[in-house]
Amino acid sequence: MARRLTPLERLRQSGARPDRQLGQNFLIDANILDVIERTAALGPEDVVLEVGPGVGVLTERLLERCALVHAVELDPRLAAVLEDEFADRPNFRLYRADAMRFPLAGLDPPPGKFVANLPYNVATPLVMRSLEGLPTVMLWCLMLQKEIADRLFALPGAANYGGASVMVQLFTRKLASRGVAGTVFYPRPRVSSSLLAFKRRPAAGYASSHFPQVKALVYGAFAHRRKILVNSLAEAGAGTLPEPLGRLDMSSRRKRVAELLGQAGLPLRARPQDLSPPDYERLAELLAADAHV
Repeated sequence: MARRLTPLERLRQSGARPDRQLGQNFLIDANILDVIERTAALGPEDVVLEVGPGVGVLTERLLERCALVHAVELDPRLAAVLEDEFADRPNFRLYRADAMRFPLAGLDPPPGKFVANLPYNVATPLVMRSLEGLPTVMLWCLMLQKEIADRLFALPGAANYGGASVMVQLFTRKLASRGVAGTVFYPRPRVSSSLLAFKRRPAAGYASSHFPQVKALVYGAFAHRRKILVNSLAEAGAGTLPEPLGRLDMSSRRKRVAELLGQAGLPLRARPQDLSPPDYERLAELLAADAHV
């Protein structure tokens, strides 16, 4: 059996050069691959989505452990490297595409895990897209910029708590988070990194069947995070608040939002960052019910 190339050997053999504009930082450390493998609890039944596989260092591990790997690569140079390396693997499927535009929901069979060293410049929107558009994904194990990893599970009231924090925590729970040294990448990123794993919560409650409505409310609220929530939501208006509330004049919207906050047991002077994820879910449900009265 041929010796497996080390990550650095694979990178050198590929001749690939990282493109910083695409947020490319290749993994070159075998030890971190072991950690990813254990954290993702990879098994022979797993169907895995990998975005930004680069030269295939992590891909090789996934192919050895899993039933199928859906690999989405935007860079045509790297896609060619991956095709040359893994075209003969029956459990490898390559998609030369932008993962932010590619119809992930059409992957067949659908992935149950999302395991990747994500391009840092699109990490947050990719997480959000997978959260909504890939309901079959039960576990995420992602290499992220530390700032992003911390933000996704920030607590209410924290400076880095925002819309993505609320949505991710409504639908998932954190399993593990660990800092990762810059030496495991080539080139070394200019920011700190973290390996973050989180698991989807069982579907329950209003948010599980009303993702777009809850997301609109949450992001509308945080669009004016320095203001109290009553004013923030009143100013957001249509698109954030359900009809016909969203079409009312500013004064009427403010008054009704204040009444609904009171019904939810939330303080009228609360700011967007003061509400917990369940608070937002409860408020979204009240707003929707009010719209149908």
